[in-house]
Amino acid sequence: MNAYERVMTAMRGAQPDRVPVVESAIDPKVSEAILPGVRDQGDLAEHLDLDNVGCGAAYRRVTETKNGWIDEWGVRYVTGPEIVDHPVEGPIREIGDLAHYEPPDPDAPHRLGLLPEMVRRYKGRRAIVFHHRAAFMWSAFVTGLEDLLMAFAAEPDFAEAVMDVVVGVNERVARNAVRAGADIVTLADDYASNMGPLFSRAHFEQLVLPRLQRVVDAVHEEGGLVVKHSDGDLWPILDLIVDTGADGLNPIEPVANMDIGEVKRQYGDRICIIGNIDCGALLSHGTTEQVEAAVQKCIADAAKGGGFMLSSSNSIHSSVKPENYVAMVKAGQRFGAY
Repeated sequence: MNAYERVMTAMRGAQPDRVPVVESAIDPKVSEAILPGVRDQGDLAEHLDLDNVGCGAAYRRVTETKNGWIDEWGVRYVTGPEIVDHPVEGPIREIGDLAHYEPPDPDAPHRLGLLPEMVRRYKGRRAIVFHHRAAFMWSAFVTGLEDLLMAFAAEPDFAEAVMDVVVGVNERVARNAVRAGADIVTLADDYASNMGPLFSRAHFEQLVLPRLQRVVDAVHEEGGLVVKHSDGDLWPILDLIVDTGADGLNPIEPVANMDIGEVKRQYGDRICIIGNIDCGALLSHGTTEQVEAAVQKCIADAAKGGGFMLSSSNSIHSSVKPENYVAMVKAGQRFGAY
């Protein structure tokens, strides 16, 4: 099996030749330390023989600010040390703002970012993953997270109106990505903290779930597969997420009470389990021996019968020791044979 075949087999719940080793985002500083002169995740995937390559939608910087920038959504970001900058302010404060709000054009020529290049280089050889979102997180960016959550309770019509604008753009981008050659679309709206979901189960069912379902269905209609990503403790809403028909679930954070073995036991016959090597204390401060032991345990807990892929518990951020990430990948490849 090549890398593409390995990932697609696991994503469909079957057993490949070995556990696929995949990653969503890898900080450039870590990549450079591992492979000096690296251009993108594709180069690192070739070097480490990762089973996927990834990219995402491109939203240009419209305005430069003192400490950051404003993007095409009208969201202001503060530049930080990580690969993803921090959104601090959005353009929509009340429902009347939507009357003159212009969201990004989903069909803009630059919208798919590096995807055409990844398709040219890797189609059929490595799984091409397009990192994207459905409705919740971009809605939180354009309104502010606290304001959106307050609107869930006090102004649900406002919350729904904002999310409908966002999901309209994101559904179209997701469809375009699959048509352009993406094999998998990751919907990376975070729904929870380590303490549990950011909203009630009722609000999730009423407001968030239908828009997640809309994008899952759109990707499937185009012939792609879906990974649902969310940090945090998802147990109170996990059954609803699985019911959408998403093909994969990651990152199943161990520090958020997400036991990967228990997730596998309850849902492994319905969704591909993807995770969950701790990218906090372990990959940042542990030893390579500890990383190897964690990989072996993760494989023992979740790999039986297939439908499992090994990854970090979120991403390879700038604090991850490069040698620990290499150890994780190599251990997965070594101990993941079926």
